[in-house]
Amino acid sequence: MRQLPFRSRLLSILGLLLFAGGAWAAEPSEADIEKLLVASRAESMLQAIIPQMEAMQQEQFRQLMGDQPLTPEQQAEVQRIQARTNEIVRRTLAWDNMKPMYVQVYRQSFSRDDVRAITRFYESSAGQALLDKTPALMQNLMVAIQEKMVPMLEELQSEAQNVSAMPAPEVSPPQKRRRK
Repeated sequence: MRQLPFRSRLLSILGLLLFAGGAWAAEPSEADIEKLLVASRAESMLQAIIPQMEAMQQEQFRQLMGDQPLTPEQQAEVQRIQARTNEIVRRTLAWDNMKPMYVQVYRQSFSRDDVRAITRFYESSAGQALLDKTPALMQNLMVAIQEKMVPMLEELQSEAQNVSAMPAPEVSPPQKRRRK
C-alpha cells in the first residue's frame, strides 16, 4: 500500500479539523435564543421603532404634498392612506411575525456559547445599563454626527463650486469615415 506524501497527509488532517470545527461549535437552542431576546429587550426595541417609522412616513407625506392646499376630500384620502400604511408597518413588524426571523438569524449567527455569554452580559448590571442608556447614546451620537456634517457639507459645497467654475473641456466632433 502506497503512503501519501507528508504534505498531503498534513493537508488532509487540516481539512478534517476545519470540517469538524463547525461541529465543535454547538448550535444554540430556541430556549437559549429566547432567553437572549428577553434579556436584550428585543421585542420592546422593535416596538420602539414603529412610531419612528410612522413619523418618517408622515413627514414623507408632508413633503410630497408640499405647500399645495388640499380639499377636505384629499385630506381624508391622505389620512386614509397614512392609516393603511401604518397598519401595514405595525402588522409586518409585530413581534409574533418577527420573532421566528430573530430566532433563525441568531441561530445562524451565534454559537450556543456566544448566545449564553451575550445573555449573561445583558442580564448583568452593565448590560442593563447599556440597554437603558442606548436611546440617549444614539441621540447624542446623532447630534455629534450632525455637528461634524455641517463643516463637511460646507467643504463639499465649496468643492462643487470649484468644479462648476472650471472651464468645460473642448470636445471636437467625431470625424466622419470616408468610404472607399
